[in-house]
Amino acid sequence: MANQNLAVSEAVVRNGVDVTALFATIDAVKANPDIAQFQFRAKNSWKGGDHNHTTIDDFHGALQDIPHARAFELDNGEPPVLLGRDDNPNPVEYVLHALIGCLTTTMAYHAAARGIAIEAIDSRLEGDLDLRGFLGLSNTVRKGFHTIRVVMRVKSEGSAPVLRELAKYSPVYDIVSNSLPVEVKVETC
Repeated sequence: MANQNLAVSEAVVRNGVDVTALFATIDAVKANPDIAQFQFRAKNSWKGGDHNHTTIDDFHGALQDIPHARAFELDNGEPPVLLGRDDNPNPVEYVLHALIGCLTTTMAYHAAARGIAIEAIDSRLEGDLDLRGFLGLSNTVRKGFHTIRVVMRVKSEGSAPVLRELAKYSPVYDIVSNSLPVEVKVETC
């Protein structure tokens, strides 16, 4: 986000974002890049069958461990067609949720920093997945999504191409659209 000169004594809020605090954060990171290093954490426990439970209660950032105000509890499952009870979203549905949540927040923050007002963002996502990869029936079929389509309807003075580019600063968009190393270690007990 490019720093704009804000010559005001009180906080400027745009798109629900405290732009004054946002620029102060940007300046702090410029002065000390080490504070930009974050680590997000989650703990998960299998509850049987299609059900597992995740707790998210802290993260590391700005050179310190930071507890959330409360622990976040998430459960996932599978629909009956995938042998589940349909009690909770499945993991790939959480990926869609994470993607659109991050694209939306990123667009709103970057637009606020650039002085672009946004009145509303409503989105629709679809992710295509071929079970043959997950089931081990094909070595040529991807195990996860092979395509995700996102349509964001944005009520704003900003142009669609500019808003699209702002949304693409999203960390989750980067995670989903680019390969990254994922280290999986299994310990038996």
